[in-house]
Amino acid sequence: MSYFITGIGTEIGKTIASAVLVQALNWDYWKPIQSGDLNNSDSHKLKQLVSTDSRFFEESYRLKTPLSPHASAKLDNIEIDLNQIELPKKNQLIIEGAGGLMVPLNQKETIIDLIKKLKIEVIVVSRHYLGSINHTLLTIDCLKRNQIPIKGIIFNGAENKETESIILSTTKVSVLGRIRPMDKVNQESIKQASLEFKYLANE
Repeated sequence: MSYFITGIGTEIGKTIASAVLVQALNWDYWKPIQSGDLNNSDSHKLKQLVSTDSRFFEESYRLKTPLSPHASAKLDNIEIDLNQIELPKKNQLIIEGAGGLMVPLNQKETIIDLIKKLKIEVIVVSRHYLGSINHTLLTIDCLKRNQIPIKGIIFNGAENKETESIILSTTKVSVLGRIRPMDKVNQESIKQASLEFKYLANE
């Protein structure tokens, strides 16, 4: 069993959620596509944030510029080919996406096409802001229309009962837990946040 971590947009907290789940489950981690910040990639961040003996698999594409993958790849004079992205031969893997579901990888394919290829159950990370209800409902609707299984949703940040109730009543998606605001993001805060998700190891 593995999970693909997607967000309702950029800067939602996919990397923090991935770290929390890696810590909670003691699973391995893989980010297929990294755009920019190669010296401090999301894989580098995870290694610093978790205290497990997890393995961190190399990215299939390491793109130099922090842009949409299709644009960053073009600057690197390459084109992302989904056939070149192979799921590591390892069970129990947290896979982190890039941006949201419709982020373009090339002129024809998006993150959702990558998820279809990998055939992985999805966890949606949502964070509250003006417009987040719309973005969350669109994300979950897109997954359902593409018949992609959804494990559940993680709310990242402080609780907003009105927002969460309408999302849950509309989508009927399960809440896996909440990642509460952290004063500092470090191994200790990730370990503390991971306690809420350890039950997933038994499912």
